[in-house]
Amino acid sequence: MLFRNQLSRLLFIGISLFIFSGSHAGNDTKPIRLGSVAMDTPREMHQRLLPLTQYLSRTLGRPVELVLAQNMPAAINDVTTGNVELAYLTPVAYLRSKERSNTQLIAKMVTDHKASFKLMIVVRDDSAIQKVEDLHGKLFAFGDPAALLQRAVVVGAGIDLDTLERYDFLDHYDNIVRGVLHRDYDAGILKDTKAYKWKDKGIRILFSSDELPPYNITAAPHVDQKLLDQLRRAFLSLDIKQPGHKQIIKALDPKYTGFASTKDNEYDIVRSLIKPFSQAD
Repeated sequence: MLFRNQLSRLLFIGISLFIFSGSHAGNDTKPIRLGSVAMDTPREMHQRLLPLTQYLSRTLGRPVELVLAQNMPAAINDVTTGNVELAYLTPVAYLRSKERSNTQLIAKMVTDHKASFKLMIVVRDDSAIQKVEDLHGKLFAFGDPAALLQRAVVVGAGIDLDTLERYDFLDHYDNIVRGVLHRDYDAGILKDTKAYKWKDKGIRILFSSDELPPYNITAAPHVDQKLLDQLRRAFLSLDIKQPGHKQIIKALDPKYTGFASTKDNEYDIVRSLIKPFSQAD
């Protein structure tokens, strides 16, 4: 009887250790999900982000999966509810996620060695529009309806939206480019890197905003400090001077040159700009 009791205890301890070790290993190998705002078509975004997920998988020693959102509200919802562990977000998307669930900044993008970006109003090369005032009574293309910074920049440039003949929301920057090139719209607004890509290819830059705090990588509220530190090291270790790293950075955007540390208060200027346009989600 004593032998059987001792054997039972040993079996119980052994099974408990197995379950505990298996659970612990499962946490270490559980996939990390990377989300993103939908700046371009899903196929384009997948191609842009795939090298980054592969790099993170190698660096962290655990799988990183891509979870693409259809629009900005969906991307915000993914990171605030924990459907993804981290996300590639616009400044406004980050601020909305921060308001909802105290998300955590990992790093910000660096464009042409500057940790900032611009929004640009563009027209066709052959357009008669030569200055911002000429946009009155014209057709204008925005991206995602939730991208309030786009509207703030247009109004800040001196255009009352009510003076436009019409403005529409086309979701993706690629759609805006096509809409302007195909003459469906007289003008539209693009992120600087997209505007530069199409400059001298049928698109002319009419107006550039001031420097704005850039796109960023944001973590969900449930991500613990250990993983946060690992993620920050991984992103900040990407070095444009290393050929393998350069490929990862340039795949995300040809004008990107790396990542930099960032803090929430750097985005206060965006908070101020979008405040008049803020609306219930």
